[in-house]
Amino acid sequence: MRRVLLAGCAALALSAGSAAANETIRIMTGPQGGSWIPLGGAIENIIKRNVAGSTVSSAPGAGIINVKAVETGKTEIGFGNSISTVDGIEGRAPFEGKTVNVCQLATLYFQYLHLVAPAAAKVNTFADLKGKAIAVQPRGNTAEQATRDLFQVYGLEYKDLSKVNFVSYTDGVALMQDGHVAGATFGTTVPAAAIMDLATARDITLIDVPEDKLAALRKINPGYDRRIIKAGTYPKQTKDNATIGYWAHLIVSCKLPEDTVYKVTKALAENVGELANVVSAVKGLTVKDMALDLGVPLHKGAARFYREAKAIM
Repeated sequence: MRRVLLAGCAALALSAGSAAANETIRIMTGPQGGSWIPLGGAIENIIKRNVAGSTVSSAPGAGIINVKAVETGKTEIGFGNSISTVDGIEGRAPFEGKTVNVCQLATLYFQYLHLVAPAAAKVNTFADLKGKAIAVQPRGNTAEQATRDLFQVYGLEYKDLSKVNFVSYTDGVALMQDGHVAGATFGTTVPAAAIMDLATARDITLIDVPEDKLAALRKINPGYDRRIIKAGTYPKQTKDNATIGYWAHLIVSCKLPEDTVYKVTKALAENVGELANVVSAVKGLTVKDMALDLGVPLHKGAARFYREAKAIM
């Protein structure tokens, strides 16, 4: 009888271990031409190597779309932008209600909103885009939401423009190179490869966000922050560009098992160099940086690792 009980316990343990080992982890990244797709590929490889038996895949996404996908169970992990994720937590537009299944995994780096215009277009402020054509990311991208917020603080809407093209980073650059738009917005790292290519092909202007407009933006969403794109970052950029931005981070389903998220968080922390080789903005990321509080509840598995690493109390 004792042998039967032991055999039964062993079978149950094996079954439980197999269930944990066969965890499916889907990762939603970002739009074509941005930094999230290659970074997501690197994260996928790290998880495959370090979370034994896991099935991992990645697919394109966007900041707002990813929050909704994690919330509804369409993905387990997603890249997010702090302002959009907190909008979801608080139930603010464009979300229909408060998210309850979105937890924080790791903060990664700061995203810069690039406001770009061909030098020949003579666009020096966002107000100068009135009556002109622009390129923005498709709806569901944080940079598109930020673009609308910017127009709002200037007293403008999309209907005040001649045309709005909802396109990828790559297509936005192509439209500007061909002279079809007078401006475009990109939420990404510095330097951004797409904008580097554009600035190499033709002269561009990086549009500033003045302090009064930043103050107005913070009334819409307090997560907006000041950032400077230093002179010389892009070809022929002769002065600093005072823009805005927000944190890029990884969100995770609160329902994903604690042990799985613990292993994922630990693996990412131990392989930051590999991530930095893909996206330079990750260089120098510390465990304490990863644990930065963005106003999104920490997953229990991530919190467990950060406490062990003494990054949080």
